[in-house]
Amino acid sequence: MTTLSLSFLTLLLLSLIPPLTNASPRHRHPHSATHNYRDALTKSILFFEGQRSGRLPPNQRISWRKNSALSDGSPMHVDLVGGYYDAGDNVKFGFPMAFTTTMLSWSVIEFGGLMKGELQHAREAIRWATDYLLKATVHPNTIYVQVGDAKKDHACWERPEDMDTPRSVFKIDAHTPGSEVAAETAAALAAASLVFRRTDPTYSKLLVRRAIRVFQFADKYRGSYSNALKPFVCPFYCSYSGYQDELLWGAAWLHKATKNPMYLNYIKVNGQILGAAEFDNTFGWDNKHAGARILLSKEFLVQRVQSLHDYKGHADNFVCSLIPGTSFSSAQYTPGGLLFKMSDSNMQYVTSTSFLLLTYAKYLTSAHTLVNCGGITVTPKRLRAIAKKQVDYLLGDNPLRMSYMVGYGPRYPRRIHHRGSSLPSIAVHPGKIQCSAGFSVMNSQSPNPNILVGAIVGGPDQHDRFPDERSDYEQSEPATYINSPLVGALAYLAHSSGQL
Repeated sequence: MTTLSLSFLTLLLLSLIPPLTNASPRHRHPHSATHNYRDALTKSILFFEGQRSGRLPPNQRISWRKNSALSDGSPMHVDLVGGYYDAGDNVKFGFPMAFTTTMLSWSVIEFGGLMKGELQHAREAIRWATDYLLKATVHPNTIYVQVGDAKKDHACWERPEDMDTPRSVFKIDAHTPGSEVAAETAAALAAASLVFRRTDPTYSKLLVRRAIRVFQFADKYRGSYSNALKPFVCPFYCSYSGYQDELLWGAAWLHKATKNPMYLNYIKVNGQILGAAEFDNTFGWDNKHAGARILLSKEFLVQRVQSLHDYKGHADNFVCSLIPGTSFSSAQYTPGGLLFKMSDSNMQYVTSTSFLLLTYAKYLTSAHTLVNCGGITVTPKRLRAIAKKQVDYLLGDNPLRMSYMVGYGPRYPRRIHHRGSSLPSIAVHPGKIQCSAGFSVMNSQSPNPNILVGAIVGGPDQHDRFPDERSDYEQSEPATYINSPLVGALAYLAHSSGQL
């Protein structure tokens, strides 16, 4: 068939599709869903089971994964079994794990009521993390923030079940402080306490008591863990934004979880010093400024806490930075329309931003309020449309027609940068695969034998290109903190499309 006739056929088919503008304006959801958001939601949560460390439960659904790292913590005489491997390696990094937990919890707090049958799975994903974080904070003024020597781990390509690299344990304490990881851990425990408040009040109280203690430690012994533990946490999860944003974020979550006026007072007194008004529009495992602004704006918009009035303006500035054509606009987009922050694991910013937009739209709707971007009025509906477009791109509405969620849609990454997914499973290959033996698989072009369903990879480059190469960790590696904000966004989209 010639190109001309193919183009003509495409145009003919397009002409048969009724335009969206014909949809009745009275209908709540005029845009028909182009994606099965419910299926994507199920898979986005299922992914966390593939990242589990420790002794797996009987109801484990990703069956090619088995028990691993069952003696973690023993060098320090502490039980650190459990938790999550953050990405495609076998190290447990406390900083991104805590952020993942906070975002999974926020997803459930805002949109759990829409999740139907997936809510229980989301709670289980959170509890797998919080059970570990409770172990990591069992001793006062101490947090065990990492298990595994990352440099030695990265020198091997082996399954977590075969792992024989050193399971070194790294901690922060009064002498080697780490306010960012401590405050993020406090935020995670506080946020999760809200998730379990009704279903398990005893567990919820344990979480919030620990959050209070951990935040006191973060605030009293100030310092960056990137300084104290630089050889071990850098360059993997170095804190570049400092710890001020985490102190504000942690206080915001403790205010939400405890309603104790001391946290509101802490925010009022310290907010400006901790960077509340900074025009930093990145939100992820390292930088919490934008998330704290959105979270605190609710207190003003919905709870009418007048002292937090400024956070509405700060949140508006973040939103306006994303909207092309406004004087505040600073966001970069690929030709195909994807928000582009950086080449390494860019999709984490897509998922976190989409979540913030949908959450802020919810708050604005509750308060019957709009966003003003230098004379341009932006409605909650517009924010939802921007978020939906980003999620739709991730799920396949992009120049490559590639879903960046493994196992969703007909075309998705087959060679993800992930040891357990890329190497044959224990069931297929019971014998141990030695440290360096796995590199022949890592460097091969063969598709991964184990499908890590729901994993979202780093994503395409600034020109919408994606090579699907296992060695390309910047684009092909999944991570827990990419998935966690998307859980809430998908719950909202599945509900608004009538799928839940």
